[in-house]
Amino acid sequence: MVHPFRSALLVVAALSASSVAPAQVGPVSVAPEPLVTGGTSEMPTMVVPAALANPEIPVPGPSITLDPPAIEADEPDADTAERPTGDLASMVEQLRSSDPGSSELECLAGAIYFESKSESLKGQLAVGHVVANRVASGRFPSTYCGVVYQRKQFSFVRRGKMPPIPRDSKQWKTAVAVAKIVDQDLQPTPVAKALFFHARRVSPGWRLTRVATLGNHVFYR
Repeated sequence: MVHPFRSALLVVAALSASSVAPAQVGPVSVAPEPLVTGGTSEMPTMVVPAALANPEIPVPGPSITLDPPAIEADEPDADTAERPTGDLASMVEQLRSSDPGSSELECLAGAIYFESKSESLKGQLAVGHVVANRVASGRFPSTYCGVVYQRKQFSFVRRGKMPPIPRDSKQWKTAVAVAKIVDQDLQPTPVAKALFFHARRVSPGWRLTRVATLGNHVFYR
């Protein structure tokens, strides 16, 4: 026989269990709140960023056309470009200049000018070759200036100096041209191996071999 108080408790418990919802075994499904601002009912526009370029795939850039390098024409050799052609008169015409270009040619042109500026071109060439022959002989100084400034050899040299020269004159420019012709051996010498000369108006009585008489000069070796 069941006790009356216990029976009453069982009845109350049964009644209470019938008004409670059954237990939940899974996650509670909660409706998400809408992403709405300012009380509007419209959904905001979502901005999707553009896909990034694949860094391994090169992006073609602007087309660049490179011009081919310019090919410069070979410049003529300086000596070849200035080398005169033709006979003695033609060469002199091509080489006339007030500037010999070097101190050595200045000395050679000075000797030609002071010793033979009134002579023919061939006579001036002969005087120039006497100076060149002395340089090559081994018996005189080995430079044009050394030969020209050697003591008691050329009467126009005074106290180791040349007189002033009018450099714009045609005679000086001609002497410069003849000096270049002698220096580059562009014309054959008319007084082969001559080492000395004197004016025809004097007779020094040298016991030397006469080579030639040209213009107002007599040449010896």
